[in-house]
Amino acid sequence: MAGQLKMIMHGFDSLPEFALPEGYLLRTYLPGDEAAWAEIMNTGIGEWTEEKVHQELTDKEQFLPERLFFITCGDEPVASACAWVLKPGETEKGYLHMVCALPDHRGKQLGYLVTLAVLHYFRDHGFKDCTLNTDDGRIPALKSYLRLGFEPVYEDDAHRARWQDVYDMIEGKK
Repeated sequence: MAGQLKMIMHGFDSLPEFALPEGYLLRTYLPGDEAAWAEIMNTGIGEWTEEKVHQELTDKEQFLPERLFFITCGDEPVASACAWVLKPGETEKGYLHMVCALPDHRGKQLGYLVTLAVLHYFRDHGFKDCTLNTDDGRIPALKSYLRLGFEPVYEDDAHRARWQDVYDMIEGKK
């Protein structure tokens, strides 16, 4: 399978309101969150260390603390998503990056909600659209993205077939 699936959302006019389940709060990045972010991402987005988080994310020019969202339970970050930009200084094309929740907190729509926080950020800061990359097997995430209004990007015929497989999995046909 070549590359990740891509999705796009054009405009943010129809975003639902943001409301967290009881016991959870939303906050943005605080210095020292790298270890917690690595722990979250290690449960679903590869292998991360505090050092790798610095090198590939927080030390990058386009990283802004107010663009990294955490959902917390008590003081513990349990889900995250980043309102990223692919080029420093970009103000129109947002990129949804690093959406993940700790396994003990999955099934509570936290990925959907932290994604929604990112989309509200982009809307409130004048961005025109948002893209993301994801993997075929991340069915709960794909369902959330589709529910929020993201649309598939068909880069070639192989992507059409892969998306059909995703839709079949969502509908329980596979």
